[in-house]
Amino acid sequence: MRKRQVILGMLGTQLDAGTGPGRWEKWRPTVSLGQYEDFLPDRIELMLDERRYGKLATLVVEDLAQASPDTVVRRHDTYLADPWDFESVYACLHDFLRGYAFLPEEEDYYVHITTGTHVAQICWFLLTESRHFPGRLLQTSPPRKQNGEAAGSYAFIDLDLSRYDRIAQRFAQQRLEDRDLLKSGIATRNAAFNRMIEQIETVATRSRAPMLLMGPTGAGKSQLAKRVFELKKLKHQLPGRFVEVNCATLRGDGAMSTLFGHTKGAYTGASSDRAGLLRSAHQGLLFLDEIGELGADEQAMLLRALEEKRFLPVGSDKEVESDFQLIAGTNRDLHQAVAHGRFREDLLARLNLWTYHLPGLADRREDIEPNLDFELERWSREQHQRVTLNREARERYLRFATSADAGWSGNFRDLGASVMRLATLAEGGRINTALVDDEIARLRRQWRSGQAPSPLDELLGERVAGLDRYDRVQLEDVLRVCRHAKSLSQAGRELFAVSRTQKASGNDADRLRKYLARFELDWERVRSMA
Repeated sequence: MRKRQVILGMLGTQLDAGTGPGRWEKWRPTVSLGQYEDFLPDRIELMLDERRYGKLATLVVEDLAQASPDTVVRRHDTYLADPWDFESVYACLHDFLRGYAFLPEEEDYYVHITTGTHVAQICWFLLTESRHFPGRLLQTSPPRKQNGEAAGSYAFIDLDLSRYDRIAQRFAQQRLEDRDLLKSGIATRNAAFNRMIEQIETVATRSRAPMLLMGPTGAGKSQLAKRVFELKKLKHQLPGRFVEVNCATLRGDGAMSTLFGHTKGAYTGASSDRAGLLRSAHQGLLFLDEIGELGADEQAMLLRALEEKRFLPVGSDKEVESDFQLIAGTNRDLHQAVAHGRFREDLLARLNLWTYHLPGLADRREDIEPNLDFELERWSREQHQRVTLNREARERYLRFATSADAGWSGNFRDLGASVMRLATLAEGGRINTALVDDEIARLRRQWRSGQAPSPLDELLGERVAGLDRYDRVQLEDVLRVCRHAKSLSQAGRELFAVSRTQKASGNDADRLRKYLARFELDWERVRSMA
């Protein structure tokens, strides 16, 4: 189906002027848009100051109707206090584009840069280059006398505006805002993570190639994929939907149907046609989390859908089309999965163009504080109730959260759940030290329950939390020696092998017995855990 041709442009207050029959002998750039035999617009969006140039616009619109009766002209009252001021012109055009309902799947867009000041032309170029305008630049020119073409000519052109520092600074600010969107507005401090976000912003804006997000569960892969979609949607690059599925939930025959759809009667229970997620993501973004869990057949079908934009629904002999952008997520090493024959090498090659490793929360401890503030603010906004940490409670929570004792095995999910518990239990919207102490103990138990208990945990129980890290490391090593020694004396000789040579006589067993007694332990109890 032919797309509609849409032109955005400003009324030429000088070039478009003209009255009487003689005006048809004059080249008028806006009127010329309806005079090209090989390029007739379906619609022109005409921007003008109605108060000053409304009469001229009416005449131009009437002449356009004579030149191209099928072209619809929509007038937009646009006031520019100073058409030569970069900041105000850019802001005006930026706001206009932001509120415009673009339909790139149905319409092709062009911006007419012949009319308007040079400042307006520069701003149109910047907005096009930054993808705020999803189209191309169109320049019209008057006819050459020798060829007698009344309409003149048109061309698509580029301009070099790197010398305009103020606009460049505004463009740089826009990029910072785009990166801020990818980070959900969180002022992250981890330098490596921030550099990764900078590149993702560039790639997301300029490319529709697949992207692979790797990292542990809870590292934020799903949230980042959604933010990439929102950024591309904001720039009118993806008119479709965001579609997400966790491939680990796809099992058996239902996996193919869920992804690629099926026809009625394709299998028992298929009582009607089903579009499938790939078709639902047409012109949008498909996020396949845990892609390493896909079966071999699904991997083969997905590869073909990526390369050819076509695939066969289950039970159908007719191919369907879907043009989507893919972001895949995984917490597995896909290269290792390829080596073991569990993942297709050609599919990984297709996904591996833009690969990013999202670090876990334990590897971004400097980002715990801004994420803590973000989670508190989000809870307050969703529950319509302000909640804060008092100073001492905040210091105590962050001291633990950023220490090596905090495992954060569930990453940001653990942090979000922790803040939710604290906020829910807070009286009067204030989280105190007692709540923080209880939460720290709860987190310690939670992380220990997900691991095989260490001998130290079994021997001391809750008292482990009261040990300094120095004592814990030392005691764990002592217990390892004791569990492998046949007697208290043998363990003492091994533990004090260096210092005992510096004494005329020594009772290593007694030294070890006294050391264990500091922690309310004795040899018999320690040996019983061997």
